[in-house]
Amino acid sequence: MSSSARQRRLYSHTFAHADPQSEPQTGPGQAGGSYNGAAMEFKRITTDATQMGGVPCLRGLRIPVATVVSLVAEGHSADRIVALYPDLELEDVREALLFAAEAVRERTLPLAAGQ
Repeated sequence: MSSSARQRRLYSHTFAHADPQSEPQTGPGQAGGSYNGAAMEFKRITTDATQMGGVPCLRGLRIPVATVVSLVAEGHSADRIVALYPDLELEDVREALLFAAEAVRERTLPLAAGQ
């Protein structure tokens, strides 16, 4: 395995959300990162410590997930984002949003005092 292949890590890990007492659900909705209440797998999100400071990017490109999520937040459609970044595919935009949602779901966020 080349050193670059070792350095780049594909996010193919699974985020689990199911009730801890229930069995994981499997089915057609689970493949490709779809949420079905059990787990998600990300095939298009990569990190590489030598590229973009190791932030999650799409398919090894120098396009951070955060950039795509920000564009959606600014009101750009997935088609417009793909037009702005021709190396991206519509599925990249979808997976970036799913990844961002899971990143937030998996941690405790700081809230203002009293909330």
